Amino acid sequence: MTGRDAFSAIEVEGPWTHRAVSAGGTRFHVAEMGEGPLVLLLHGFPEFWWSWHNQLVSLAAAGYRAAAVDLRGYGGSDKPPRGYDLVTLASDAAGLVRALGEANAVVIGHDLGGLLAWTMAVYHPKVVQRLGVVSAPHPLRLRQALRGDVRGQTWATRHTLGFQVPAWPERRLVRDDAALVGRLLHEWSGPGWPDERTERLVRKAVQIPGVAHCALEYHRWLFRSQPRPDGIRYARRMRTPIQVPTLQLHGALDPCILPASAQGSGRYVAAPYRWKLIEGTGHFPHQERPRSFDAQLINWLQDPEPER
Repeated sequence: MTGRDAFSAIEVEGPWTHRAVSAGGTRFHVAEMGEGPLVLLLHGFPEFWWSWHNQLVSLAAAGYRAAAVDLRGYGGSDKPPRGYDLVTLASDAAGLVRALGEANAVVIGHDLGGLLAWTMAVYHPKVVQRLGVVSAPHPLRLRQALRGDVRGQTWATRHTLGFQVPAWPERRLVRDDAALVGRLLHEWSGPGWPDERTERLVRKAVQIPGVAHCALEYHRWLFRSQPRPDGIRYARRMRTPIQVPTLQLHGALDPCILPASAQGSGRYVAAPYRWKLIEGTGHFPHQERPRSFDAQLINWLQDPEPER
């Protein structure tokens, strides 16, 4: 795929604007729409900013400035050889908020972007005004689920084990026009999703040179760091209670991160906390049922007493 082809894979036309933003020496591609308080949207695996295209429109209509970023290693953002640990990624996101001209923002993350959002609220609390996580347990709750539910959560995320070997998973991810990526989207979602356009875009975006390797480096750090000093330090730091209002949304049919594995994350939040299941959805509730999802999200954003 040429450089122009790579750019066209992610610069989808719409009511939003595309631009490059530099933060901490790394250049990020951002799709942005609306005016008002900043809402930073962080996608998960194996997607890119398009994951949030519905929310760009709905948040802008509700009076917010929505910014959906391609994370480090994805889409139109830089793909450096290192920096795929959650601490570095949280620094990326905090730097992006400042580079977008704001002191803080509402931060919403899905899947690995959700783990990043949890981390950001602990490591950069002054930058996070409110926290929203989608299909993502608190990182310590996820560790507990993986260790305590081998037949459940461990089996559901068995793909992560397959990603640990070198080189071969990258080739498998992009083989046959990224057919595996399309299969994962179908297997992890509820009935009727993904739509043809989304599947085509995501499969094309993962074939951008470097993306497959960078995307898998996220999974490798999550798995390999646990017994290492950096992983132990991270786990200790993540015990710090989160001090901002938190919304946790999860698909009731999610086969990748089981709802039972995500429940219980509220124990790490010492602020107003709200948990909601989105019925009839799998791992991508914000894309599968955007109207139901957006209603929950915007009602929470506009609620001055989100603990109710």
